[in-house]
Amino acid sequence: MEMKMDSAALQAFLDRDFPQVSSDFEFEEVAPPFVTMALAASEKHLRPGGTVSGPSMFALADVCAYFCILSVLGPVGLAVTTNCSIDFMRKPQPGRLLCRMELLKLGKALAVCEGRLFSEGAPDKPVARASLTYSIPPSA
Repeated sequence: MEMKMDSAALQAFLDRDFPQVSSDFEFEEVAPPFVTMALAASEKHLRPGGTVSGPSMFALADVCAYFCILSVLGPVGLAVTTNCSIDFMRKPQPGRLLCRMELLKLGKALAVCEGRLFSEGAPDKPVARASLTYSIPPSA
């Protein structure tokens, strides 16, 4: 798949269009059909017991899928999540959480991604698996 946006372009888009959350996420690798992003889990992302919350893991998967699609599609702000399924498998370790997302299909109307979330330093022990479908606006 041809890359239309590299990590610098994706970061600029994230900073400009989503300033409320841009400081939470970092691009680790952009190599379509894969994008890897990190969530710098802070106190606001934790639940009792010191683990990263489910909503924070969902956010990482959703943001990573979105930018995985944009890396190939280009800056289409109105691509939206139409479906998401997450399997939570183990408790994440405290600290940075990573998501490696793969763009499985980019059609005219829908894009399908699948990814794994894991604690930094433990890529062989996924904490969650996510499958997401995005709707692509007709003008894209």
